[in-house]
Amino acid sequence: MKILTFTGRTPSEALKKAKLEVGDSGMLIETREIQKKALGREALYEIVIGIETDTHTPPKTQTSSAMHSSYSKVNKPLNKQKPITRESEDVLYDISNAARQISKIADVTDPHYEFGNTQPQNNAFEPKELKEIKSEILKLGDKVKLIQNMFWNEKSPDLQSVIPPEFAEIYRLASQSGMNKEHLEGIMRITLEHMPAKMKENSSTVKRYFQTLLRKMITVRMENSPSAGSKKVMMLVGPTGVGKTTSIAKLAARYSFLMQKKHKVGLVVLDTYRIGAVEQLMQYARMMKLGIEIVVDPPEFAGALNSLKYCDYILVDTMGSSPYDKNKIEKIYECLSANENEYNIDVVLVLPSSIKYEDLKLTYDNFSSLNIDTMMFTKLDETMGFGNIFSLAYETKKPISYFSVGQEVPEDLVCASSDFLVECLLHGFNRSKA
Repeated sequence: MKILTFTGRTPSEALKKAKLEVGDSGMLIETREIQKKALGREALYEIVIGIETDTHTPPKTQTSSAMHSSYSKVNKPLNKQKPITRESEDVLYDISNAARQISKIADVTDPHYEFGNTQPQNNAFEPKELKEIKSEILKLGDKVKLIQNMFWNEKSPDLQSVIPPEFAEIYRLASQSGMNKEHLEGIMRITLEHMPAKMKENSSTVKRYFQTLLRKMITVRMENSPSAGSKKVMMLVGPTGVGKTTSIAKLAARYSFLMQKKHKVGLVVLDTYRIGAVEQLMQYARMMKLGIEIVVDPPEFAGALNSLKYCDYILVDTMGSSPYDKNKIEKIYECLSANENEYNIDVVLVLPSSIKYEDLKLTYDNFSSLNIDTMMFTKLDETMGFGNIFSLAYETKKPISYFSVGQEVPEDLVCASSDFLVECLLHGFNRSKA
């Protein structure tokens, strides 16, 4: 196939130039604006035309009329065609429709009866209609491969290996999910090196391979109840507005009422900067009949933990802080340092899933001085891309403990699983699969 481009001040002007050159024999691949109209400058449009040429005629000796006669005829005039990139869904539909027709013919046609043949069925005895449909499927399949290659060549990573077109869909999904480009290209290299050649021939097997690989690259922290006579202390830290206080309430309700054993839960509040947050947690504590302690200065932190020593779980809510506000982060660190008890404190970094990977990584780096143990992601119901979560977990090697998938307490909190995150990454958020 030969690719030609034509430009004009309007799409119709560019199309007229194409019709003068190739008549109605071309295939309209794409129409795009390559220069916007501005002061003293006209707009410029480009259309891309595909021409199937006669490969038996050497290009240098081919005359204009010979070239014209070798063009493949299409069903529609050039000015009636839609760009091929917009017709890809129709092509896929035609393939599935043709496949259904083949199935229908196969169900009702008995070659032994029709042709009086008792030998095993082979292509020589196929009905004419079946052969025609199979031929059309092959042509449509080639057309889809062309479309996939067009997109893939435009967006593929800079790899030395030849990229099969079956990878186009999985690469597009991962790119649009917000996954870090370096991570995606690294995974591509690993896949191309180790995936069996037979699996590369089918986009479905490529996708399943990717799902399995991504699951293995995500670490999660399984939920375990404290052993008899011990307690678990969890401190939630993170930027302002991420949903730490609501997450504390969800965890408290989960540990108090939703697990097989109803545990005793206590709350510690370090967030005295926001009176509303303190009142909100105190209201939850009254509703669930939980002990609660307010800490103003770091030296009081150890005493607050000691006051709740009868609890199985102690949940600590901290002041929200900008990742750049080192003073507030330092005050949280002072509380941790002032802990004179023998309790191990799990520091859980709470992050919103709705910000890009670079911002997540910056936030993680600025809170890393608190020795983060696990990560928790909120607002999964407010975003369309989940590759940023994958990339942060992959980059930091820190396990994910919980996902918050809405505002309802305590329903919208789920234990993290790699299956759920990969499902969100490739197919979008689905509350029913949480």
